[in-house]
Amino acid sequence: MKSKFYKHVLKLLIEMKRKDMYKKANNLGFTHPETVNCSQELDALLNIYSLQAA
Repeated sequence: MKSKFYKHVLKLLIEMKRKDMYKKANNLGFTHPETVNCSQELDALLNIYSLQAA
């Protein structure tokens, strides 16, 4: 099991990526490649986080 610090840092990264994705979606549109890429990166972080909780 990873440390609490690792999970905390991962949560922060998720929040930062989520905010970045929202900004890109508002400025570029939901289907713009940069928005989609950011969304995929967020998905990857969420997957890592969910594996840590298991």
